[in-house]
Amino acid sequence: MSFANFGLSDEIIRAVTERGYTVPTPIQLQAIPAVLAGGDLLAGAQTGTGKTAGFTLPILHRLSDKSIKGPSSGRPPIRALILVPTRELAAQVEESVRDYGKYLKLSSMIMIGGVNINPQITRLKSRVDILVATPGRLLDHVQQKTLDLSHVEILVLDEADRMLDMGFIRDIRKILALLPKQRQNLLFSATLSDEIQILADNLLNKPVMIEVARRNATADKVTHVVHPVDRERKRDLLAHLIKQHRWQQVLVFTRTKHGANKLAEYLIASGIPSLAIHGNKSQAARTRALAEFKTGSLPVLVATDIAARGIDISELPHVVNFELPNVAEDYVHRIGRTARAGAEGDAVSLVCVDELKLLTDIERLIKRDLPSRVIAGFEPDPRIKAEPIINGRSGGPRGMTHARSQPSGRTGAKPAARRPTGIARPAAGRAPAQNRSGGRGR
Repeated sequence: MSFANFGLSDEIIRAVTERGYTVPTPIQLQAIPAVLAGGDLLAGAQTGTGKTAGFTLPILHRLSDKSIKGPSSGRPPIRALILVPTRELAAQVEESVRDYGKYLKLSSMIMIGGVNINPQITRLKSRVDILVATPGRLLDHVQQKTLDLSHVEILVLDEADRMLDMGFIRDIRKILALLPKQRQNLLFSATLSDEIQILADNLLNKPVMIEVARRNATADKVTHVVHPVDRERKRDLLAHLIKQHRWQQVLVFTRTKHGANKLAEYLIASGIPSLAIHGNKSQAARTRALAEFKTGSLPVLVATDIAARGIDISELPHVVNFELPNVAEDYVHRIGRTARAGAEGDAVSLVCVDELKLLTDIERLIKRDLPSRVIAGFEPDPRIKAEPIINGRSGGPRGMTHARSQPSGRTGAKPAARRPTGIARPAAGRAPAQNRSGGRGR
């Protein structure tokens, strides 16, 4: 089946073809007809499945009106609102809207924090058909009375699970109250958790429900490997792997912003060009680092989980878990950055004795054992005792241990009991709740 079979306009098909896409992905096969039909939609899809085109293409088709002669002065109404959790994802989605709608007389805009609000206010004085926004900055505009959402016809909540994780539920409720009651609602989520079901029940009206991959499934073409290593030698091992295998595009995950900075500094000192992105970096710095990484001029990008949302590289070959995530589901989100759209990719995890329980939780979640391979010269010392992971970090190389920042209103996690070292992994259990810091998208 081709995109032309959906009945999309010739202008959209032309733009899609120019991007090199000919065969729809499974999520697109189901989502595009559902959105074109005009009803509400609840879609479960992992990252890298093509879900962005799954809603942007039919939205562009529905909003197309050949009688409109392009952007005009004044304030024509915003007709589609796409809410996303992070600035990087907003930039990615809005770029897709522009690319797929390049031959249509429709206008789009990105609205994110971390940049001057005044150019956004000026932009809103001209025509904006499709607005892609993070909740915090959107509410800033509402407060300043520079934004009118009373004519929105289509609402998209993209990566709704992450928005809930980041504490956006109150902001979402405020935004929903500003929208007309008669509208089309599209909710996309990597996981269809109980919390997402509750949100869907309150938001959607008799939705079509689609789920293209089983919950918490990993991509088929990802090659997983665990390298056991002492916590003090993780940085050395990472630099060794990058140099030995001559990796050119490596996305490395750390638990904390401070850890990301320190790791990038260490890699640079080791002769490996690297940059870190996280919520404390300016938007300009984040955008620049991401652009260099996408073009391949920057070999290594070190990121926290939140900052990595929106990284969409069609053939990203390597994802490294420098530290395992405290929440097992985040392993699926992380490695979803590689092996996209049928490409192959490697998911490498550097695991110290502190993280054996986290590894067990991940394997239980994805229902498979991850192969383990010790690298010669980096064999773990069996005499090293496990240390508790407190506030998102474990005892690590000097300069990398720190207390993790907590969102306002939350207290720090209690220290876990010290575990004895050993070969056997601890019994499976629930990992400590992860503090998903990274800002509110303002």
